[in-house]
Amino acid sequence: MYEDLAIMAAFVFLYSIVSGGLERTPVNGALVFILVGIALGPVGLGVLNLNIEREGLRTLAELTLALVLFTDAANANLGVLKKSFHIPQRLLLIGLPLTILLGFGVGVLLFDTLTLFEVAIVATMLAPTDAALGKAVVTNDSVPANIREGLNVESGLNDGICVPILFVFLALASGTGAENGTTALALKLVAGEIGVGLAVGVGFTVLATWLVKRFSSLGWITETWRQLPVVALSIVCFTVAQLLGGSGFIACFAGGLLFGAIAPAHKEPLLMAAEGTGDTLALITWVLFGAAVVGQALGSFSWEVLLYSLLSLTVVRM
Repeated sequence: MYEDLAIMAAFVFLYSIVSGGLERTPVNGALVFILVGIALGPVGLGVLNLNIEREGLRTLAELTLALVLFTDAANANLGVLKKSFHIPQRLLLIGLPLTILLGFGVGVLLFDTLTLFEVAIVATMLAPTDAALGKAVVTNDSVPANIREGLNVESGLNDGICVPILFVFLALASGTGAENGTTALALKLVAGEIGVGLAVGVGFTVLATWLVKRFSSLGWITETWRQLPVVALSIVCFTVAQLLGGSGFIACFAGGLLFGAIAPAHKEPLLMAAEGTGDTLALITWVLFGAAVVGQALGSFSWEVLLYSLLSLTVVRM
């Protein structure tokens, strides 16, 4: 165990001192982390053998994404977004359904062993863009501001939109969705995921922001503890929304947007530390994903899977 932790800590240190140089290249940080995980994991050098269960990895990934969504949303330029809201609107209402449809069509051609509903499940899971993977784009000043803000909003909301669609396909694939009740089920899931997520994100953020402003004016939020409020708030928004049947990701994104809008004076110092925590968690998550998931699944990849993956990341997504 200590050997694995030492290796991870050494990699975190090395990447932290060269990250600025790598960010100016086409090399994506997440890709580096996954490749390192594969190289150091059981199928590579075998020096990284962290014993982490699937549920633990899932929890780490979800909390990391929750924090990334919150901080990215809080950093959004609402003035630019207000003028270019048509970009995420078209991405979500036109681009996302077309991506699912095209992914479904490609899947039908390649996977003759899957049912139509199973192919639809795969297409829906792969349609949303990932906020953690897209962070390098939405924080790059060389990308036009309206494009960055549009992609930021799209990546924050697409998971919440796709989850109820995914649930419907899962119900149909397992035979638990009645034909007459499919539309009602979809509407109920959409309302629950989005409605509860928005309510939780807005409610807790309003309360937390008032508390931050109040106690900051009293000088009670010290430099040492300034790194924790945003991290804690994002986790509270995510977990409470999930417990109530809503989308924790939408809760974090809505909470982040609101926090950035109503607490501009406190935003920069509080977000800086939270972003560092999010980047560190993302690094650890992708390394573990490369070692525990991708590395051990390499032997199961068929040419159909590889081709579909390539097409999904390029032609289908575009």
